[in-house]
Amino acid sequence: MSAGVTTLPKRVVTEAEVITQRQMARDVYFMTVAAPQIAADALPGNFVMVQTGDGEAHLLRRPLGIADADLAKGTISFIYKVIGAGTKKLTALKNGEVLSILGALGNSFSFSFNKPLLVGGGIGLAPLLYFAKCAEGADVVMGGRTAADMFWTRLFKPYVQNMFVATDDGTMGTPGFAVDLLPSLLQTGEYDGMLAVGPTVMMQKAARIAAKFDVPCQVSLENRMGCGLGACLSCCVKTVDGMPKKVCTDGPVFWAREVWA
Repeated sequence: MSAGVTTLPKRVVTEAEVITQRQMARDVYFMTVAAPQIAADALPGNFVMVQTGDGEAHLLRRPLGIADADLAKGTISFIYKVIGAGTKKLTALKNGEVLSILGALGNSFSFSFNKPLLVGGGIGLAPLLYFAKCAEGADVVMGGRTAADMFWTRLFKPYVQNMFVATDDGTMGTPGFAVDLLPSLLQTGEYDGMLAVGPTVMMQKAARIAAKFDVPCQVSLENRMGCGLGACLSCCVKTVDGMPKKVCTDGPVFWAREVWA
């Protein structure tokens, strides 16, 4: 069975008005849009499929993890990185302009942990931010290339008890990678669960360390998606038991033991 909830949130296509958009770091943007129906159903770990173009040059929607949902305001937010022409077009959107969004999609992280440790690298921290907001008492380990990438500390600060930072060049926090901090944290026995999101190599290393300390671990996979609805099969992942699963509908959240031995 996949991690998190087993029933999908309601899926709607909405024309969402851009409320705010700001640049957070090089090629990284934070966008908030008005989408009351999606905000009402969104759970931490869910994602949306965004139409980034005019339907011709960029026919397929792009998946973006939900970084926040505010039911009272009827808004959702996502943090995205420019990686191609489609996401580049998103950066040109101004307040009041409209884009088409399909969501909320996928399953959610588990809230069964008493003291979860969140582990994220780069843009993978976005869905963990929404979890941190909804959970109580989580700690976060975050990694980036340099101090300029670590705007995340400002975003997480209101929602977590402790933050542990690692940067590749040592300009903020501990020199090295986020996973390097995990053994010393997990050996305290304080954490009863881990959520990891980021590059696949990082998640695999985090999962192995968690297993060594007998800490259940969930990961959110970021496979390429065509439709987000389970029809195109482009995001399938082979699980440990040999059965393929769709990241868009069976995930994106999985127990690490489901996908990696």
